[in-house]
Amino acid sequence: MAIGLFILAVVIQLAVVLAIFLLSLSRVTGSIVALVTVIVTAMISPWSLILGIPLALLCLVLLISPLRQSLITKPVYKALGGAMPSMSDTEREALDAGTSWWEKELFMGAPNWDTFANYPYPQLSEEEQSFIDNEVETLCVMLDEWQIQHKDKDLSPEAWQFIKSNGFLGLIIPKEFGGLEFSSYAQSRVMSKIASRSPTAAVTCMVPNSLGPGELLMHYGTEEQKQRWLPGLAKGDEVPCFGLTGPEAGSDAGAIPDTGVVCYGVHEGEQVLGLRMNFSKRWITLAPIATVVGLAFKMHDPEGLLGNPEKTDYGITCALVPADHEGVITGPRHNPIGSPFMNGTVDGKDVFIPLDYIIGGVENAGRGWRMLMECLGVGRGISLPALSTSASEMTYLSVGAFAKVREQFKISVGKFEGVKGATSRMASNTYMLEAFRHLVTCGLNQGGTPSVMTAMAKYYATETMRSVVNDGMDVVGGRAVQMGPRNFLATPYQAIPVSITVEGANILTRSLMIFGQGAMRCHPYLFDELQLLQSEDKAAATKKFDTLFFKHLGYTFNRGAKAFVAGYVGGSNDAPNFADAFTRPYYKHINRLSASFALTADMALGLLAGDLKRKEMLSGRLADIHSHLFIATAILQFYEHGSKSESERLHAEVALQTSLYTIQEAFVSFFANFPNRMAANVVSFVTFPSGRIFTPASDELKRQLGDTFMDDFAANPFRDYLKTMVHYNTDVDDVTGRMEHAYQTLVEIEPLWQKFKKAEHKDSFEGLTFEDHVVHASQNGGITEEEAEVLIQYNAMRFDSLLTDTFDAHLSEALERDNPHALENAVHQLTDYAELKRQAQSRNGIAADSDASAVDELATNKIGSTVDADNHTGDANPTHGYESDGDVELVSEQDTVEEVNSQTDFEESKPEVEALDHRHRDAESHLNERMGNNHNRHIAPSDEMNTEASDNDIKPLERQSPSAREEDDKI
Repeated sequence: MAIGLFILAVVIQLAVVLAIFLLSLSRVTGSIVALVTVIVTAMISPWSLILGIPLALLCLVLLISPLRQSLITKPVYKALGGAMPSMSDTEREALDAGTSWWEKELFMGAPNWDTFANYPYPQLSEEEQSFIDNEVETLCVMLDEWQIQHKDKDLSPEAWQFIKSNGFLGLIIPKEFGGLEFSSYAQSRVMSKIASRSPTAAVTCMVPNSLGPGELLMHYGTEEQKQRWLPGLAKGDEVPCFGLTGPEAGSDAGAIPDTGVVCYGVHEGEQVLGLRMNFSKRWITLAPIATVVGLAFKMHDPEGLLGNPEKTDYGITCALVPADHEGVITGPRHNPIGSPFMNGTVDGKDVFIPLDYIIGGVENAGRGWRMLMECLGVGRGISLPALSTSASEMTYLSVGAFAKVREQFKISVGKFEGVKGATSRMASNTYMLEAFRHLVTCGLNQGGTPSVMTAMAKYYATETMRSVVNDGMDVVGGRAVQMGPRNFLATPYQAIPVSITVEGANILTRSLMIFGQGAMRCHPYLFDELQLLQSEDKAAATKKFDTLFFKHLGYTFNRGAKAFVAGYVGGSNDAPNFADAFTRPYYKHINRLSASFALTADMALGLLAGDLKRKEMLSGRLADIHSHLFIATAILQFYEHGSKSESERLHAEVALQTSLYTIQEAFVSFFANFPNRMAANVVSFVTFPSGRIFTPASDELKRQLGDTFMDDFAANPFRDYLKTMVHYNTDVDDVTGRMEHAYQTLVEIEPLWQKFKKAEHKDSFEGLTFEDHVVHASQNGGITEEEAEVLIQYNAMRFDSLLTDTFDAHLSEALERDNPHALENAVHQLTDYAELKRQAQSRNGIAADSDASAVDELATNKIGSTVDADNHTGDANPTHGYESDGDVELVSEQDTVEEVNSQTDFEESKPEVEALDHRHRDAESHLNERMGNNHNRHIAPSDEMNTEASDNDIKPLERQSPSAREEDDKI
């Protein structure tokens, strides 16, 4: 009985402590509740004081201020102050730069889903949509990236003029200065569509609208500077660049050696106070053609000419200088891995500029680093993710089309399970990128400069794009390896390193910036504590630190309690009001993982302090956790506003499972490598008491998504949606349109094509060539003459879409590719194999193969019919595990009463139109006769046939848009 009471008392004590933490009671309230609990449990069992006395003593220390400060606060303050490295003004500016948004909710371990649900989903205004549908579309049509990259090495003069004249360089500039003043989402959409046509043009338009003088002027410029520069920048009369990086300063832009020393000099004939500048900048986009140059440099005032003799070093400062200013040299071009956007050098030695060239005037001297950190958000959060999303979406469309059109081993390559592993990854990653773009631009649309969120966007968008394009290269293989104007993957593949490197190299962004800045901007107490630890007035700082530190402890224990409970019962059920049966479990997982992250981050910050800055692998894993929590919520938001179709659910499910699994593995690796093993084991047990709980997407999910990847329209609304995000076309002579045209044609005729190919694979036809087989099928009643023409036309499109380019001996000019399977060349592909075989059988007394068997097979719909598995080939063979590709009605199946009646509806028929239609006339009167005569009479293709083929002017079957098909149906 005594033991039972003792256990009961201890359980009550522990439960109360857990409740105090879960309810996040204040230090005073929590201590009093704990003391009362100790007294009550002592009455139940005096032995409970074994735990109760230490608990009561701790509560008394927390309640008595002098005792608390002497025993806890001062020792902690001293220890942390000694552990923290000194912080320069530049570092303090960087850490203090920017704002926070939804990423803070996730960092703090208790996301507010009501806030999340109320975020305005980004949409285009009528003006923005019109600009994309008209000006952007027109620009895209003008662009030929092969011509730009391999011949002109620049945009055409017409494209340049169109870009300048139509406001592409002034998307962010307010309308009062002549700009378009588009939202962040609209900027992203504009850049994506341009990038889908030409990365060179996209980068050209991107830079003036991201890290450049325009944005710096808008946020920090004086009124005079805005009036001087913004109208010209908006109209394209001024072309800007910004000089930040140089030979000695890349990712560590704060280490720039460029200087500006305050002195007197002559400007426009007058003696004025200014700066003597020395700078050497490299890798500056638009520098070779810029008319105005932004410069970042370290400003010094050794003589105290600005009025403060004690302040000689002002730190990083930004100035705006005309490119034709005396001494400024915009030098020769760089060649950024073959992408010919304008990129070059900016140099100057002893260049004198007046002080009013400083952006924002002398008042902003030394504030340059903060200005840059905040303005980098646009480049990181809009432009580079837009380019990455565009490259992934074009890869999705083109590779999906290729995977269906290209056949190997008698089936589409996209149906191989190994390929589905890659295509399902491409599909889910592209879905994630589009979702990510929406949530990031949602935050940017609301104002502020969320530096952590935009750093996440830059790193994970570009890295995910790298994965998608690399997977696409693997699927397409040789078709993507051979360079030329037909290659639809080489351009995004070449551009990958540029995206990975610019705007902060990815390794640095992940290992230092995301969690480093995230801890400062997202943690509720850390930045203020750090400021107090750096304070020179230690006595006053200690008093403030006392209050802040115990609030921090309460926050940590609250997240620890939540993580502990969630480890056994799952996360909180809190979710947005729009959560449904599919998404609700994922919100619960995010609640749990967010609380676990808050606890783990606090453990790392508390135990490693300043050393965490050097533990970049650990910091990178924390960045993965934080970022994928954000990404998972982006996917959920995007799904909520999508079609919610079965195919979209597949995309979302695989993407969500990938993010959750990535988070889990980052936790596991973090705990396994954390230097303090005891702390790591304790927190690991609290957060994952049962071990791993997430698995990657199953093979079955990947198989389903791999099949969906090749679908379009209602079967895959997401693919249909992607067409609206990029420059989409089905032009047979276009680099991307060629493959899409073949794909869309196959989608329309797929039942007929699959039936025919299955019969062909079963050797149902006589002859050596595809054309032989078509003629044999049409002559024996299996397909009509028009169907035969459709098959030949599609086969020509298919073959042409798979051709790679050939060049002259010097690889300077792409050669014209001949298509031997084009309709006008079809007769040349016919052979006399069937007749020769029959003659040989006759001479040798062998019973000739009966055409009747083929007729029977076609007429009784044996093409694709169900027979023994041993006789099956390709995807009809059940032992292969591939699905059949649909059904089609053959001629014999169409002779039903309904079919006959429908065909004799004279009100609906158009005999005059059909008589004039070249396709009907040619198919009925020429095609089979011409090809059949060649096949049966063994007459070699004659000049007369060639002339006839030319004169008949047979053209490829053009793909109709869905709307056009609907109109035809009405007719």
